[in-house]
Amino acid sequence: MMIDKSGKKVGWSGLLLGLLLFGMGSAGAADKINDAAALNGVEETRSVFLIDFTNPRKTAFYLDIIRGTHEGLVRQGVTPNMVLVFIGETVRYLSTEPDDVLAMEYGDDLASIADTAKLLKAKGVRMEVCAIANRVFKVENKTILPEMEVVGDGFISLIGWQTQGHKLVPIF
Repeated sequence: MMIDKSGKKVGWSGLLLGLLLFGMGSAGAADKINDAAALNGVEETRSVFLIDFTNPRKTAFYLDIIRGTHEGLVRQGVTPNMVLVFIGETVRYLSTEPDDVLAMEYGDDLASIADTAKLLKAKGVRMEVCAIANRVFKVENKTILPEMEVVGDGFISLIGWQTQGHKLVPIF
């Protein structure tokens, strides 16, 4: 027998029952956390993510979140059709040859970006990098991560994907 905070005696069966009910409550709560209402009747999603960050750490963080979103859709029985379009300064973090200062200060984040890009590509996620942004931020097109494709204009790409039915998910 055990004694609770109030000084009452609690038998092992009472303690086990309490633990069982607590465990069932936790499992029940976790089972209820899903996206069933939003995904009601949805078999496939079509999304285009506009990604525009000025920080490699934030880029790495959100790429991992997008990977988790893809996995969450699959787990809930939905086929994701995702395209990521990178514009702006973000292109600096997608190069296999980042400048020395960027590599020294954010090496781990750049490695995380490259690793997540490989995982996303393996899942069938298309990733596009704006050639105009590359030119503006002095990133050579040929140095972009091999899992990504350089496109002429990120905005035109966004327009095209949306016209094809992809829903815009802006991240900045």
